[in-house]
Amino acid sequence: MEKRVVITGLGAITPIGNNVNDFWNGIKSGKCGIQEITEFDTTNYKVKLAGEVKDYNPEEYFDKRSCKRLDKFAQFAIIATKEAMKDSQINPENTDMTRVGVIISSGIGGLSTIEKENKNIIEKGPDRVSPMYIPMCISNMAAGNVAIEIGAKGESISIVTACASGTHSIGEAYRMIKHGYEDIIFAGGTEASITPSGIAGFTNIKALTQEINPNRASIPFDKERNGFVMGEGAGILVLEELEHAKSRNAKIYAEVVGYGATSDAYHITSPSPDGEGAARAMIRAIEDAKISPEDITYINAHGTSTHLNDAGETLAIKMALGEASKKVMVSSTKGNTGHLLGAAGGIEAVICTKAIEDDFIPPTINYKVADEECDLDIVPNEGRKKEINYAMSNSLGFGGHNSSIILKKYKG
Repeated sequence: MEKRVVITGLGAITPIGNNVNDFWNGIKSGKCGIQEITEFDTTNYKVKLAGEVKDYNPEEYFDKRSCKRLDKFAQFAIIATKEAMKDSQINPENTDMTRVGVIISSGIGGLSTIEKENKNIIEKGPDRVSPMYIPMCISNMAAGNVAIEIGAKGESISIVTACASGTHSIGEAYRMIKHGYEDIIFAGGTEASITPSGIAGFTNIKALTQEINPNRASIPFDKERNGFVMGEGAGILVLEELEHAKSRNAKIYAEVVGYGATSDAYHITSPSPDGEGAARAMIRAIEDAKISPEDITYINAHGTSTHLNDAGETLAIKMALGEASKKVMVSSTKGNTGHLLGAAGGIEAVICTKAIEDDFIPPTINYKVADEECDLDIVPNEGRKKEINYAMSNSLGFGGHNSSIILKKYKG
């Protein structure tokens, strides 16, 4: 018998808020977290802007030893998870921790550590590379360190599918609970790749915008869009089997009811221009949820602000929803946060959860110039009060990875 899966806790650290409340208020108010890069000197770089986490001091969250032994991407994951755990009120007294899993992913992992230790090789020799180099940089260590931090002794894994990683993690967590493998899973994504090589690499593959106006840099679905803005942070959800949640009188934010994943099998970086692969992921999620396209009120689009993504995703939504695509509200919140790569699906699932809770459709901010290729209702610039019974979140990644999840208002 398949089990029902609900969301009982949320955690986030983002460019527009270092906790869920501040983050969600930033989304509702249309706050833009994109600013000039402060992590390193960008004098010789074509890209000057990013969505950095603001006012972040790791020593406010960790002791000095931990600060030196945790890459920033793992720090972000732990911070967001601890917020989610506190929010859920899960503890060893009310939960069998051997049935608590962790699926937290990163598209890239500890890039700043990789850069630092490779510099040590070049300047000081191989004997000066830190013995913590490998444990700090490998991408599974967000999940590993979180499991250690909270005492989760179920499955602890990391799914790496580039910018689809966070949504795949939530979807796979939903499946595992649905089929009885775990009672609770902390799921989502984390990323901290605003580094010299991260910015240079994405610049040279021509993925990033070189715009210097923060309010015209990340402009999803706008005709003048010319690349994405890199962001950083983490978004974590507590997924829990319904009866377990009810047994401990947990607050239930929403229910996870659908998940679909596919591959374009087309190109290592470009999405399939006809949107066929992304459409199939959405169709699979709709079929899994046992609903019709007309039931979906809101879609949080991948919406990266690149020409190919936004045009292709528009076609995909039309293909997947048919006539219902003319009425569904679609927005991209990457104008607020930039693109958090493997963490995008995590923070955007938090957004969908809060949108359902507050019956509020987030806007696509910084929108000015309409594009005939992107002619959906993208909720430009101003959010809307609207009851949301079903919300979908899409993530698409380099390599042709597509993932969609559907959340439902919990009504018992």
